[in-house]
Amino acid sequence: MDKEAQETITPPSSSSAQPSATSPHHDDLLLPTELQNSILVAYRSIGIGTFGVVMRFVGMPLEKIALFMNSSQVTGKHQFAQSIKLTFQKGVLSPYKVVGPASLVAWFMQYSVMGLAFQFFDHALSKALGVAPVYYGDELMEPPPPPSSNTNHNHDATHQIKSITKTILAPILAGSLESTVANRAEVQRYYGPTKLTAIESHLKWNPAARFCGPSFLSNAMRNVIMCNTSFILTPITFKLYYPQERKSQGSLFWFGMGMNFVGNAVAITQQALWGRALDYAVYADGGAVVGASGAATANTVTTQVARNISYSQVIKSSLQKDGIAAFFTVPKWASRILMNAPVQGSLPWFYNNVLPLGEDSVLGVVRTLYGDDGKKNNCAIS
Repeated sequence: MDKEAQETITPPSSSSAQPSATSPHHDDLLLPTELQNSILVAYRSIGIGTFGVVMRFVGMPLEKIALFMNSSQVTGKHQFAQSIKLTFQKGVLSPYKVVGPASLVAWFMQYSVMGLAFQFFDHALSKALGVAPVYYGDELMEPPPPPSSNTNHNHDATHQIKSITKTILAPILAGSLESTVANRAEVQRYYGPTKLTAIESHLKWNPAARFCGPSFLSNAMRNVIMCNTSFILTPITFKLYYPQERKSQGSLFWFGMGMNFVGNAVAITQQALWGRALDYAVYADGGAVVGASGAATANTVTTQVARNISYSQVIKSSLQKDGIAAFFTVPKWASRILMNAPVQGSLPWFYNNVLPLGEDSVLGVVRTLYGDDGKKNNCAIS
């Protein structure tokens, strides 16, 4: 490679600003546009997925506390203290011992695919129904659109129905996809791998049920709620109602965090239902053993038996025992926030400030592998 070509593809060292991860400018690398975009999407997806795995693994004690807080294993007063005791009852490192390969894969898929999944469904449905996709990226910083007359196409009843239909379906599909990927691993971390295998074996589930895992419906509802919060409510309300003169990346971060707190206030009801449903699936009685729950006394042993989940029975028995506190208390909400805040709160910073630092290097490697005639190939492909 001659000196002139090298100077052409190398970013100047005096560049005053790093390119934004959401609006990259790497034209000087002379790669075909579609190839460059695909590489950047893959790079960011892998980066976000890896970041999610590390943060979730480090925060496993917080996750276990939140899981116990939203289960029937804690009740009455001092629920937070009870949850901490249960989390570490088998040792300081016990929360990490329930993390298996399925959890690592699920975390990676959850963080690398979820955002892309919503955008895919949002854009696919928008194109199919002939409506605009949800606001995204730099659009959030622009002023809200001016009011239109009632005769405008955007206010046509049919158009509005299509738009509402798309807005409802996109997060449902994306949230359900996330649960399909992640729920079984979450259940495995709740029960432990051995106990989950015993439950599945006793209930003789079909392959699809095994893949989705127990209590899938409540898990999916939780993810749909949070998907709506992150990808529908936050961008729309920020775009339309946040003061224009105060809009910035920082204000969007804090606004998103605030909306996340609100979304979690609703999502914890489903998180609690998920935990109580899993407790319902294993009960103390005689029959097929899925795990000992007590010591032998007078030649008797209390065993745990697996049964299919009945959500109506779970809700009824929970309300009878604990009232509304079975599904919502301030400590439950706080534990959910404690579990989510470290990774969700720092993800925008990581995405917009850390990942861009490696983009030029990654594209430079690809440019080297792609060949020195990238400019010619780019012209031919374009």
